[in-house]
Amino acid sequence: MNTKTDFKLIGALLAVAIVWGTTYLGIRVAVHTIPPWFVTAMRQTIASLILLVFLLKKNQLKWIGWPALRRQILLSSLMIVIANGLTTVAEQSIPSGLTSLLNALNPIVVFIGCVIIGLQKLTIKGVVGVVIGFLGVAFIFRDGLSDLLDPNYKTGIMFLAIAILGWAIGTIYTKKYTQQTSNIFLDLFYQFVFSAVVQLVFAFTFSDKIEPSTWSLESLLAVVYLGVFGSVIGYFCYNYSLKKVSATKVSILSYFNTVIAIFLGWLILDEVITYELLIATALIILGVFITNYKGRQKEIV
Repeated sequence: MNTKTDFKLIGALLAVAIVWGTTYLGIRVAVHTIPPWFVTAMRQTIASLILLVFLLKKNQLKWIGWPALRRQILLSSLMIVIANGLTTVAEQSIPSGLTSLLNALNPIVVFIGCVIIGLQKLTIKGVVGVVIGFLGVAFIFRDGLSDLLDPNYKTGIMFLAIAILGWAIGTIYTKKYTQQTSNIFLDLFYQFVFSAVVQLVFAFTFSDKIEPSTWSLESLLAVVYLGVFGSVIGYFCYNYSLKKVSATKVSILSYFNTVIAIFLGWLILDEVITYELLIATALIILGVFITNYKGRQKEIV
């Protein structure tokens, strides 16, 4: 039984790393012709419809009660409306590489947050692992860090900062109250429906031009991919993983997301893989290993 559970967890973690690693490219393609808030609204609508069909087929669609609904609305606001929505908006003005780099701050924010609220102990290996992993990500984009000083990126960076904070808070909250989750698909259904409605309102409110005739087939297919894989599969695997391991260990997968984003740039956009990338990859793997190594842990607080 333990072996079976471990394989499910490994599969879920790999799905999170791979699927969400491709979403940077998907978002970039989608926002090329579609306003970002429409991208997010359509993405979550597609996810909602898929889960609706699944829940009806399994006869699991039911009212979860006001207390549970308030919790799902909170998580939806933090992790979908704010985190996913503002990341999508930011990719209009910030390169996907820089977006990936900034999102790699999530494990650090989650780790610090978990330590502050007592969800995790502050250990030397935890600090060293997270720092080394982040250094690997920073090494990839060290030539692009100067973009942070460019005023043209100021708005996008502000959106990303809010998105990172929202995601970190949602991750910690999910981990702390994970025992209350009995049906992940049902919870996600309520989250996606709420976010779809809110983001649709934002789409009509904040979009400068609404011209569906100009939306390319490529962008529309990217939205479908984001809805099916990025939302339904990605969020399910993420929530499942949070029930099994610490929030920091799950969020550390954002390092792999960054590597995958770089790989797709090489595969699709013919970008060159340099020795710097190989060094950065080694640092990331080392950081993940140190953070997840289950030896004796020396607490420093």
